[in-house]
Amino acid sequence: MVDALLWLSFGGPDGPADVRPFLENVTRGRGVPPDRLDEVEAHYQHFGGVSPINALNRSAIAAVEAELVRQGLDLPVYFGNRNWHPLVEDTVAAMAADGVRRALVFPTSAYGGYSACRQYHEDIARARAFDGAPELVKLRQFFDHPLFVDAVADAVRVAAAGMPEGYRLVFTAHSVPVSADRTAGPDGYLYSRQIATAARLVASAVGVAEFDVVWQSRSGPPQVPWLEPDIVDHIGAVEAPGVVVCPIGFVSDHLEVVWDLDTEAAARAAELGIAFARAGTASGDPRFAELVVSLIREHLDSAPAVKLSDLPALGCTANGALCAPGCCELPRRPGPR
Repeated sequence: MVDALLWLSFGGPDGPADVRPFLENVTRGRGVPPDRLDEVEAHYQHFGGVSPINALNRSAIAAVEAELVRQGLDLPVYFGNRNWHPLVEDTVAAMAADGVRRALVFPTSAYGGYSACRQYHEDIARARAFDGAPELVKLRQFFDHPLFVDAVADAVRVAAAGMPEGYRLVFTAHSVPVSADRTAGPDGYLYSRQIATAARLVASAVGVAEFDVVWQSRSGPPQVPWLEPDIVDHIGAVEAPGVVVCPIGFVSDHLEVVWDLDTEAAARAAELGIAFARAGTASGDPRFAELVVSLIREHLDSAPAVKLSDLPALGCTANGALCAPGCCELPRRPGPR
């Protein structure tokens, strides 16, 4: 018996006064220097201090609510965030007050990795730290779900329309430290392998044989190795008349998408005289709501997972497969020497 769906996302500021507190929530305990926060705060203030992610989440939730009704499923949808209001702790408390006893959780990330998957498990555990909290079951990763692949592929087709012949298709995802990508067990490097697999599936659907997978939004100290190359650097190395950039690592437009791609990457392409187009993210496609409901049905009906690859899609599948020990753990920082 499932009483509700919890839509769990990253969060973003709704106005200029929210930006600094939001960034402090995001970076708490990570040792990020104040000057780096100043730099990122300026990115948000460039867009009026408002992240597009909140409005996009609410729009996607409305589409899921409509799809649930269309399929005859009576599940209210609640919205909670990791880093900004509505905070997941407050949302789960409201769910308990409403009598919800067991809910499924849809995290707005298609992938594995610490921030993309395991941290959502931590969010769930933190939000349930009170007597009478509902049981919360996180739905699985969906990077290779055919509805996700089809939605992203159509976004690439739209972006590529009118581009010069011989354009280069470039997929991007949020970079992470190399040590965070290297996880224990046979599924090591799960995050980057899932990104590469999703890119391959989308490129195949579009009919593009050659493409690149690059990274964006790194924020760590320069002495720590992160996944490379960076998108802006890569554009400078592309030998093509145009670039179509697909932010396959994001399901909706975070600030990183509109700053790193629409602003910085687009400016670099303009400097070089290269045509530039950015594909939209998947959450605005009608098939995204169908995808979410299909994941719910996998759980409710014990249906087999619908996948286009053999890579693991963990979280909590219909057969109860959770993250393996050591998978997606935040790497330990070296102690003082």
